[in-house]
Amino acid sequence: MTSSGTSPSGLPGSAAWELLLPAAAAPARARGRSLQEALRAAVRSGRLVPGTRLPSSRDLAADLGVSRGLVTEAYEQLTAEGYLRSGRGAGTWVGGAVRAAHPRARDLAPHSPGARADFRPGTPDLSLFPRAAWAAAQRAVLAEVPHHALGYPDPRGLPRLRTALAELLARRRGVVADPERLIVVSGVAQATTLLGYVLHARGMRDMGVEDPGSPEHGTLYIAAGLDAVPVPLDDEGLDLDALRASGVRAVVTTPAHQFPSGIAYSAGRRTELLDWARSVDGLVIEDDYDGEFRYDRAPVGALQGLDPERVAYTGSVSKSLAPGLRLGWLLVPESVAEEVVERKRTMDLGHPALDQELFARFVERGDYDRHLRRCQRAYRERRDALVAALEEHFPGAEVSGIAAGLHVIAALPERYGPQERFLERTAAAGVAVRPLTDFAHARVQGQGEGVRLVLGYAQLSPARIAAGVRLMAGALDG
Repeated sequence: MTSSGTSPSGLPGSAAWELLLPAAAAPARARGRSLQEALRAAVRSGRLVPGTRLPSSRDLAADLGVSRGLVTEAYEQLTAEGYLRSGRGAGTWVGGAVRAAHPRARDLAPHSPGARADFRPGTPDLSLFPRAAWAAAQRAVLAEVPHHALGYPDPRGLPRLRTALAELLARRRGVVADPERLIVVSGVAQATTLLGYVLHARGMRDMGVEDPGSPEHGTLYIAAGLDAVPVPLDDEGLDLDALRASGVRAVVTTPAHQFPSGIAYSAGRRTELLDWARSVDGLVIEDDYDGEFRYDRAPVGALQGLDPERVAYTGSVSKSLAPGLRLGWLLVPESVAEEVVERKRTMDLGHPALDQELFARFVERGDYDRHLRRCQRAYRERRDALVAALEEHFPGAEVSGIAAGLHVIAALPERYGPQERFLERTAAAGVAVRPLTDFAHARVQGQGEGVRLVLGYAQLSPARIAAGVRLMAGALDG
């Protein structure tokens, strides 16, 4: 190394020694590959800028204490890839095709705002995930699955899982479940998108969505090329007069436990909705997002069981196990089955085979049923704790909706309003809540009705629920 900071070869010392010496010190069998990777990294990062002349292979080999052949091979490989350029008798230079990169891995997953109490709805208690049973199923699957099963799967899903799911859904949700029309998907979001693409290809341009309702429904159908048309609700479900007036021929619903209002569609409204679908040759899409969790009685069966040719049924493990598993199902009418399967095939060539084998075993052995019973007990206790805490700290508060799911609607007396001031003060106290107006498509929805909150409780222990409601009340007293 010269006193000027460059190597005898003329390559900047920092690049030659700091970046390349560790590669030169690698084990003999990996030394050539390590040298190539170090040179690529130097070019990508901008440590070696375009136009920099590199030392001859002889000089660089002497500097690094490696064979000249290793350096020659590295130069040739990176020249072939476009990182370097060379000419007969002109030496080797850093090429101009590469731009300095500054890679970083951002995390765009939804995160808690760091609240002291987070009552935002839609999140299950991920600490209840059955790690031991899941790990046992995973070990068993890896030991028993044949090699050929690791190839591309049936785009509908593995027959083993579709059969297990068909039995599960027929038993627990009362659906008419034909495994041939059941498609394994990566959650309700993909099921929604698949149906949107198929209906758009058939010439449909509008999709009815519940108002208030899940914001994701409208967003996903818009992405598939359909306009989301809000349809208002009453105490029994979708307003059928408004649905007829909208002109849509397809509508997405949450009839077992409407999100976010918390109502269950009445028997009469379910019948009227199916009559409407038949009259317009239309389709009802049933999102059974938390239909398993009913605390005052047995869950009402799925709408799909009444007319499987007019209802597409979808659900997932996002609320029962964990949303990060990205695992769900879609049961479609025969009239659209082939088109939906083809869309699934071209979208991703099928759901991961090992994940399907694992969940099939989890269902077959009764582990999923046991987990659902555990969650049922925990969530019922937490709902009771939230209702009791609201009664204690917000006298006169009214909790509406059926005893089910992972959230309640709480209407607070007018003295706790106006709503904007309430939200500002609770947020300042570190309490995260969402008002019902957040889920309304029409801006006038909920205005002038005081403070109406959609409070999630599944992710919080009873003690944390009580403390969070107490903190919320204290923010208003201060």
